[in-house]
Amino acid sequence: MMNHTLAEWVQLAGEGTLSAAAIRFQAQQNGCTEEQVRAKMHERLAVMKDAVRAGMDENLRSVSGLAGGQAYLLLKYINEGKSLCGGILSKAEAYALATAECNACMGKIVAAPTAGACGILPGAILALAEEEHLSREKEVDALFTAAAVGEAIAFKASISGAEGGCQAECGTGAAMAAAALTELRGGTPQQCADAAGFALMNLLGLVCDPVGGLVEVPCVYRNVGASGIAFTAADMVLAGIKCPIAPDDVILAMKEVGDALPPSLRETGLGGCAACASIKSRCKNG
Repeated sequence: MMNHTLAEWVQLAGEGTLSAAAIRFQAQQNGCTEEQVRAKMHERLAVMKDAVRAGMDENLRSVSGLAGGQAYLLLKYINEGKSLCGGILSKAEAYALATAECNACMGKIVAAPTAGACGILPGAILALAEEEHLSREKEVDALFTAAAVGEAIAFKASISGAEGGCQAECGTGAAMAAAALTELRGGTPQQCADAAGFALMNLLGLVCDPVGGLVEVPCVYRNVGASGIAFTAADMVLAGIKCPIAPDDVILAMKEVGDALPPSLRETGLGGCAACASIKSRCKNG
């Protein structure tokens, strides 16, 4: 399978969109029609929506008891008009948390790009689409834009927390979401790439430190925080701000930083939040 840098994806898109370029490419790779490729992505979108609904269950709990029920509380708080963020971003945060908690509780999710970062992309796309009454076709387009960004990052760096830290997971998820949001708001392919660059830049160095080796704490909460990064990245480029560093260079920087992280901060559960006494005792006590 041929891989692309972000610059190459922008070139492939030309005067069109990243999503259209990604759809064409996937159809060619699979030897099928663009309609068939889109149909598959519609299935993924349906799984994302189901995961949000499942994750909003007030009584949802993971086996460890460390995750579940928090998305319900967040959405309740938002619906009471108390959220500091307000509007689309608050809803995106709640949906991201719901999806991440659905995963922690063994529910069905779409790894976007990984299970640990599964909430960021659907949270962003579904919240914007819901608030602005966008069609399912637009949502599917956004997922293809995100896929192109994810492919570029996986090609030149990594999307594995064990290899590159959480910057490789939540950082990539935020970059994918930022690009998707940018295209949904009419941004150019270059702006989508710049948004991805900004998102990665702001999450550079994020470590992977799952408590007890579980994809629960701090993972589910990082999905919420990364959602905010995705929206701010999209806002900057849509305002006319260009990423000062070539987005592909940011990806290479992420790889260099990931390679430099000690093993204790790469999904081993030995450092960072995983080493904090208060949460370690909770994990042991169940």
